[in-house]
Amino acid sequence: MQTYALGNTEIEITPIIMGTWQADKGMWAGTDEEELIEGLRAGFEAGITTVDTASEYGNGDSERLVARALREVRDQMVFATKLWVSDFRYDAAIAACEQSLKNLQTDYIDLYQLHWPSGSWGSDSVPIAETMQAMVELKQQGKIRAIGVSNFSVAQMEEARQYGPIDSLQPPYSLFWRAIEGEIQNYCIEQNWSILAYSPLCQGLLTGKFGPDHQFPPGDHRAKNKLFVNREHYQRAQRALEQLRPIAAQKACTLAQLALAWVMAQPRTHAIAGFRNVQQVQDNAIAAEIQLSEAELEEIEAIGSTVTNHLEYDPVLWAF
Repeated sequence: MQTYALGNTEIEITPIIMGTWQADKGMWAGTDEEELIEGLRAGFEAGITTVDTASEYGNGDSERLVARALREVRDQMVFATKLWVSDFRYDAAIAACEQSLKNLQTDYIDLYQLHWPSGSWGSDSVPIAETMQAMVELKQQGKIRAIGVSNFSVAQMEEARQYGPIDSLQPPYSLFWRAIEGEIQNYCIEQNWSILAYSPLCQGLLTGKFGPDHQFPPGDHRAKNKLFVNREHYQRAQRALEQLRPIAAQKACTLAQLALAWVMAQPRTHAIAGFRNVQQVQDNAIAAEIQLSEAELEEIEAIGSTVTNHLEYDPVLWAF
């Protein structure tokens, strides 16, 4: 699989990135660890050499699962993980990185990201200069290779980069959730940063597998996804999916693969795609091979706009 430089670094990442949020059993129902491990290994065999996780996913469970699955091929992988907002104080950030290194069974983290802006989710407000001081020192020590941010606004990114080099932004981005388009996307392009799109399938909605009256089981956080909660948005999404099906059929691919291909066709954008089993990760890998013409991209975007035109600008995908 072709790789691309991560931001302004020499780190090479794949257009499809294996996402592991689903290892957090507190937010995803029906997760089977052994199937996830098999999926991670199958993804590597299919050419996906970049994996994204976070210390917050299951209180380190996701990081430990990545280590179990991929430690034998660590030297061929790019590991990306994240620092949670409760650890943004200097000493806490250093300690959290050490714990992530232990969880991942590695001597270095390729991409260490600030998971949310300081003050998010009821956390204390910590000056970005203090957090970035820790990040820069970790990089100087060789414990991390690159610094990224996630869910940041342009103003927050601009402030963070005053204290150290940033090479990526990880935002929610999909055909049905395009809040970054415009100012945020343009800023990343100007800085030559990579955009690592999470929830590129809108948490499964773009797979087309959820019917008009779908209900999530208890414990599945997707029940709070704004596109699922709001019935008008959900019905618009269902109608858009029906319009996308003929395009997918013409391209001999699934709806999910079409949606991933659209995301990866956007400037400097990589898709962090989750999976539950071997088949799903193998299907995700195939999406990297799909080429969309300008006319096809415009048609797909127009269909997606029948959903997004009715959404208020909001970078947060859920109504927690």
